[in-house]
Amino acid sequence: MLMTKEKRLIRGMQPDLIIINGRIWTGEPELPYAEALAVQADIIIAVGSNDQIRLLSSSNTEVVDADGHLVLPGFIDNHTHLLVGGMQLLSLNLRQAGSKAEFMQAVANRAATTSPGIWITGGGWNNDQWPGGEIPAKEWIDSMTPHNPVFLARSDLHIGFANSLALKLAGITRNTADPAGGAIVRDTDTGEPTGILKDTAVRLVQNCIPAPSEEQYDQALIAAMRHAAQVGVTSVQDITAWADWNDWKTFERFRQQEKLTLRIYARTQITEWEKQLELMAAGFCGDAWLRLGGVKGFVDGSLGSGTALMFGPYQDAPATAGLLAEQMFPAGIMQERITAADKAGLPVSIHAIGDKANHILLDIFEAVILANGKRDRRFRIEHAQHLIPADIERLARLGILASVQPGHVYEDGCWAEKRIGRQRCQLTYAFRSLLTAGASLSFGTDWPVVPLNPFQGIYSAVTRRTQDGRNPEGWVPEQKLSVADCLYAYMQGSAYAEFSESAKGTLSPGKLADILVVSQDVMTVLPEDIAKTKVLCTIAGGKIIYQT
Repeated sequence: MLMTKEKRLIRGMQPDLIIINGRIWTGEPELPYAEALAVQADIIIAVGSNDQIRLLSSSNTEVVDADGHLVLPGFIDNHTHLLVGGMQLLSLNLRQAGSKAEFMQAVANRAATTSPGIWITGGGWNNDQWPGGEIPAKEWIDSMTPHNPVFLARSDLHIGFANSLALKLAGITRNTADPAGGAIVRDTDTGEPTGILKDTAVRLVQNCIPAPSEEQYDQALIAAMRHAAQVGVTSVQDITAWADWNDWKTFERFRQQEKLTLRIYARTQITEWEKQLELMAAGFCGDAWLRLGGVKGFVDGSLGSGTALMFGPYQDAPATAGLLAEQMFPAGIMQERITAADKAGLPVSIHAIGDKANHILLDIFEAVILANGKRDRRFRIEHAQHLIPADIERLARLGILASVQPGHVYEDGCWAEKRIGRQRCQLTYAFRSLLTAGASLSFGTDWPVVPLNPFQGIYSAVTRRTQDGRNPEGWVPEQKLSVADCLYAYMQGSAYAEFSESAKGTLSPGKLADILVVSQDVMTVLPEDIAKTKVLCTIAGGKIIYQT
């Protein structure tokens, strides 16, 4: 039977596209599975059997034969750095460097084909995945890059690595003071900078790198959208860079030219929260392809860089318990900004990794809710990575959304216990505990920190296996989720997180036609095979944008 609420939608309409012979997971309890669906323009108009949907079509209707494959809603990624990822696709990508030697060889290869004076940029390296875990030092690459400044971001985007020439151009010496919210790592014997910069210190070098041209921004967005289509992501909730607002200008340019194939919910930095109000006052009105998504801030750094703020010291660095981010200074400024942005009606998302950072943020959110009154504001904690038990319950009670990225488990589980010990890791990426407490959970990747592929994230959340192979039964297996939990978090949960649950997240009449056909049924395959799932066809806005 056709869904009852579609009857008024299909009257007098002929579909532009139909999908038949599918195992369609709708995400709707009224009709969990169907064989076929119909799309008119960019809207799903009917879901039902093959015979029912064929009756609606005409000779002008495009037909996609799913050939028995699983059909899903397009994935909604709750946390990307879209143009950073796009730029990384076009620059030196070190994600596959599995050792110090491979890292050095990749830099040498790039230097051999780069003209003198041109910056070598990129990133994705992760020393915690290398034998020995040695962190890079400028001496590794100075001899091979004497005429090229180098700046390479670690995979978590909280550490940067610079060669001597880049440090010289940035004016960084042994006498340069650490900036607030950051650190210049120094040789313990000589006091000289090693080339490693943490959190806000990375800007000292980044500010010296020539800004990309408009054409480079365009190429980065094209590359990012192409990659998203290949892995089935049709919407992103972006952490949009704010320097000169060039990321936003690129999104707007593509929107005006009707070139977007990826829906973008853009969140800009809380330090410039008034700018969004200015854009709206000047006439910006978002649509289904590009919307302003409120503001994003930082309480602390990352576990990998040792800057996540913890209640207790790091096990492998007992002299520190992490750092408060620059945006937390002077004291009280974060609460002041959140209060003002929330009062103005802007959604607020704040990064918190460490257990103390999350505790501080929940205190701030609770105070702002009390000051501004109850409403449907959907405050979000980005990552909510390490939590104490009482704060899991408090997060759920306050209605704070847990915006998490399960792909981190695959990598971080290899080394997190070295940082903070086994006991504190029991509530690291505590997905099951959050759901049990009643928290609203949404999924994403933090791309390019981890791969954009949602099936890798689902694999991580379901199996809790780690990259080093040491946890075949799962790292902290008590926190495993079912595949259905993951699909809900990636689709309905992420749609809810951006106030779009009425427009997307399920396959039902009236919803946007963002649809995937995938190679295997993730609901029935062995958990260890989930990550092998491939996208066969991606439809966004009713148009096929990728097909194998």
